[in-house]
Amino acid sequence: MNYSFIRYSILLGVGLAMDAFSVSVANGLANPDMKRNVRVRIASVFAFFQFLMPLIGWGFVHLLAEKFATVKIFIPWIALGLLGFIGGKMIIEGIKDGRKEKEETESGSNEEGKDSGNEEKEDGSGNEAGNDKKDLKFSTLIIQGIATSIDALSTGFVIEEYTFPLALCCALIIAVVTFLLCILGVFLGRKFGMKLANRATIVGGIVLIAIGLEIFIKNLFF
Repeated sequence: MNYSFIRYSILLGVGLAMDAFSVSVANGLANPDMKRNVRVRIASVFAFFQFLMPLIGWGFVHLLAEKFATVKIFIPWIALGLLGFIGGKMIIEGIKDGRKEKEETESGSNEEGKDSGNEEKEDGSGNEAGNDKKDLKFSTLIIQGIATSIDALSTGFVIEEYTFPLALCCALIIAVVTFLLCILGVFLGRKFGMKLANRATIVGGIVLIAIGLEIFIKNLFF
């Protein structure tokens, strides 16, 4: 294990974790008074699935590559296609969500004064009860974890040449990166709202496309 491996795994983790980061921002936005244990639970679930999916993908690709040696020739192309598709989709979704958020902000600006006045009257009591009602159900959190990590299955094509111990270390690094970004996402969601989530999705898409290009060029020319 060297610095290049760690750097590569961290960048891969950043790219893959951006969907989870965006959902974490949304969760923080929905419940500004979220308790610490709930924040840790959200980050832990997202990190677990981001750890599990690459290993499942690695196992599938490794088994497939062993049975069909010709598949290895196409792995750089598949990796580029998958990461390019996922990254492009994230960029498009980030742009669309940003435009939607802007339109909603502009259309709702006239009603903010009335709403804020009503909220101040309602906040006098019952914070604990309201906070409990807003807390995510565990089943909902599991669905969010699967939905935001399913793309990480494609990482099996990206780390195909790794031995299992290296693949395990890579998945662990991805999980740690995801956990930290999700904790940050919940915090930022409570403070600043969804605009950062939209930008993070775009950045994550760019990172994934860059990784796909790096894999493709490295296998094609070196």
